[in-house]
Amino acid sequence: MSQLKSTSYWLVLIAALSGPVQVLAQVQDAAATARSRDGQAVVDLWQLFQEATVEDQRILAAQARSQSGQWRKREALGQLLPQVNASGSFSRSEQETEQNRLLYNGDRYMLGLSQALYDPKIWHNYRRFNELAQQQAAEYEATREAATVDLIERYFIALAAEDELELVKAELRATQHNFDRVNALYARQLAMVTDRLEMSARVDALKAAEIKAHNTVAISREALSELVGHTLSGQLKRIGEHANFYPPAQELEYWEQQAMASNPTLLARLKAVDVAQASLRQAKSGHLPSVSLNLTAQRSDIGYENSITPRTDTYVASVGVLVPIYSGGSTSAQVSSTYADLMTTEHELESVRREVIRETRTAYYGMEAGLNKIAASRKALESARKSRQAAEKAFGFGVMNAVDVLNTVKDEYATHRDLLKSQYDFIMNTMVLRRWSGTLVDDDVRKVNEWLVSPDDPQTIDLSPCADYPCLPPSSATGQTRHL
Repeated sequence: MSQLKSTSYWLVLIAALSGPVQVLAQVQDAAATARSRDGQAVVDLWQLFQEATVEDQRILAAQARSQSGQWRKREALGQLLPQVNASGSFSRSEQETEQNRLLYNGDRYMLGLSQALYDPKIWHNYRRFNELAQQQAAEYEATREAATVDLIERYFIALAAEDELELVKAELRATQHNFDRVNALYARQLAMVTDRLEMSARVDALKAAEIKAHNTVAISREALSELVGHTLSGQLKRIGEHANFYPPAQELEYWEQQAMASNPTLLARLKAVDVAQASLRQAKSGHLPSVSLNLTAQRSDIGYENSITPRTDTYVASVGVLVPIYSGGSTSAQVSSTYADLMTTEHELESVRREVIRETRTAYYGMEAGLNKIAASRKALESARKSRQAAEKAFGFGVMNAVDVLNTVKDEYATHRDLLKSQYDFIMNTMVLRRWSGTLVDDDVRKVNEWLVSPDDPQTIDLSPCADYPCLPPSSATGQTRHL
């Protein structure tokens, strides 16, 4: 009989324990079904990056400018190649003299070839467009990198906005719950009116903060939608709780050297200087002579003043020399103007060089500090969590009032925000460092995406430490009255 009772006990216990598991599985299945039905698919950074590559208008415009530069280069090259022209004409003439009147037809056909043998102006024009095409190609790469960093920044701004909303909601739920408890204690004259009013003000402030957070989330998502060309309705992947952040192994000097050699913005300014130098040489070539070769073949049966003549074939080869003597001072003025343009581009180059060095160093220092800040924020969060738990126990024994407990809850939420922000800042500083050093590639975005997990993943950082249970514990078992 005792064995039967023992078996029955374990069967009942297993049934009782399996019930919540089955309910939880049903809830998760229902949530997944609801997301599928509502179209709320999970969106990650890599997916948005692929969409922005073909939808971001800044990238497309820069790509079009780069292609235009290549065609202009080809246009300038065409002026260095032989120029072949053909022409033909047909005429009907009437000629009257004292003796007779004639009506006759006339044909004339011509084929000509012209080749510049020495023309420094068109040669330097080709060099200018060649450098300009390379400048626009570098600007296209700079635009792609800047747009990639901008996408990552907007993504994490959206995540930070959603973090803030969830934290405010959780803090509001906890504060509202404890406010209701204080109201109950106040009704029994066990709480002070000042605590009640202070908690009421905190609840109202959190409600206002929730409205602001909702607005911030909507604005941040619109900023992402602008880049991909459609409205984002799905959930964004978040940073996992156990994500391992590590800095690149290279020292600062390495990144500075990479920036000086590979930064596309700096390369674009270098090419801008080359363009200005080619323009200056082109302007100076206005003082130089030019030599050209001309070959012409002509067949015609029309003579002087459209007179009728026998059909003749004429072949001409000539070399022409053009020597500029005086152009009213316009050539000298053009040289002075392009020289001033060259000085402008050189000053801009130095300005960009200094900017690249500054941004590279700033990103490197921020990345180094970010790792230390992440570690410190994790310790601070753990300490804040222990402080809140100790405050709850103290409240249970009547040695701490409700407002002090909620202050520890507020501190825990603040450290949670700091931890998330420090992670986002580290990622952004890493991407900015790669951008300014000219080493940002698609694989870097993929690596960042590997730190992200689905919002429903157990590895997601819990944003509501006190949201699902009261932060103010019940009275101690001794029945001690708490003086709030």
